[in-house]
Amino acid sequence: MKGHRLLLAALGLCSAGGIAAPAQAQTAPPEGGTGIAVPGTVQRPAARLRRAPLPPGGGQGLDEADTVAAAADTLGQTATPPTLPPGTFDLGNGLSFLLNYTGQGAINPVGGIRQGSAWAGQLFFGIDADLNRLAGIDGGSLHIAVTNRHGRSLANDFIGNNTSVQEIFGGGQTTRLTLFSYQQKLFDNRIDIEVGRLVANIAFLNSPIYCNFQTNSACGNPTFVFKTSNFTFWPVASWGGHAKAWLTDTVFVHAGAYEVNPLHQQPGDNGLDFSTKGATGAIVPFELGYSTTFANDLLPRNYGIGGWYDASDYPDPVRDVRGGAAVLSGLPSATRFGRSGVYARFDQMVWRPDPTAPQGLTLFGVAMAGTSGRLIEDYFLEIGALQTGTFAGRPYDTVGFVINTQKFSSLGLANINLAQAFQGINRTIPTQQIMMELNYGIQVTPAIRLTPNLQYIINPDQTRFPFRTRNIPDAFVVGAKLSVDLFTLAGLAKGPGSP
Repeated sequence: MKGHRLLLAALGLCSAGGIAAPAQAQTAPPEGGTGIAVPGTVQRPAARLRRAPLPPGGGQGLDEADTVAAAADTLGQTATPPTLPPGTFDLGNGLSFLLNYTGQGAINPVGGIRQGSAWAGQLFFGIDADLNRLAGIDGGSLHIAVTNRHGRSLANDFIGNNTSVQEIFGGGQTTRLTLFSYQQKLFDNRIDIEVGRLVANIAFLNSPIYCNFQTNSACGNPTFVFKTSNFTFWPVASWGGHAKAWLTDTVFVHAGAYEVNPLHQQPGDNGLDFSTKGATGAIVPFELGYSTTFANDLLPRNYGIGGWYDASDYPDPVRDVRGGAAVLSGLPSATRFGRSGVYARFDQMVWRPDPTAPQGLTLFGVAMAGTSGRLIEDYFLEIGALQTGTFAGRPYDTVGFVINTQKFSSLGLANINLAQAFQGINRTIPTQQIMMELNYGIQVTPAIRLTPNLQYIINPDQTRFPFRTRNIPDAFVVGAKLSVDLFTLAGLAKGPGSP
């Protein structure tokens, strides 16, 4: 299971539509990114627990990490011993800490509504408590994470589309309690259960590969799930739980349920309100998966099929409370209940020049579609590649490319068409938004990672500006992600390449 979202956060989470978390990974929903991503370890039965560590961007199953430290390891992919994962300040008594900063800058010299620049960042602090060492509770652990989000979104302020090019933005630009959970492993780790204040997007539809990218269309999770459901996202926690059962050493089933509470998403929310006041239902994700690691596979792979049922309220994308067009009437949207979707995804290492090292080329892809409800998108397709250790002497550097498309439904374009007709304008509205990114991840020092990137958006959607009389021009974006492991920087922990 994820064993530590914390971790994820430390790596740079992203969220639905715009979340971001930990220093290397993901976070936030339609413009609130989460920010998770990184190669990692896959938590499985005890007999398979140990495996060779991975390098940044080369691992499998980050969300399966055992602890904050393990998650960090999945993100950092280093040769650090498994007893002390990268970036972890271990007190040696069962308590370990993570502290990191993730910042993402972006400018759009060409395209969008106008040109400009923006910076968004996240400071993450995580605590993992091994309750076996601390209190003799075999298989038990406690996880806590606190985040501070700050900065601006280039997509919101200048490009105009609704999918961020800085996954670290969103989820409320504030300080909040992001994770507070209890995890219990049973039957030699074949059953893994976690409950508490959680988010769905670090346990489901996540990969250690995704947040090697800065675009929120890919990092921390494929954006489709946030545009078509109330899938909960980092750093906005609510009550929830999930359980993973390993049917064999490589096959698992995974299911969860998370409270949907819009009040927690309001600006300034600090995550300390544990009541269910304002809850409108729950999101229920599930997956059947096949997963291997370097311990049992020369070319590790992860395959999964799954979906979700959103048993909660959501605003109708077109109709108001009286049944008219909300974009024209100005009245509140009608309330609907229940949406669902399905997905298939994979990542597969296809080239590994040295069978004793984790460096190599991994391909990945995702296909998602809605199955019920009034949805603004029909489907989402993504394909990408990540190469780790391209150049001699640079074993932790990565080269990545990803491209995806969001296909808008007739409901998703209805408000634009209605607004154009109201103004007497007849023009073609693009039905697909295509986003892509090319980047190079540089492990500058064991504590510092810099990932310059180039992004391009074809047909930026104008769903936030239905009365705009012209299509938003294609946008070219120059970005950079900075990840700093502060304990490693202070000499209290080790990172990629540490002696």
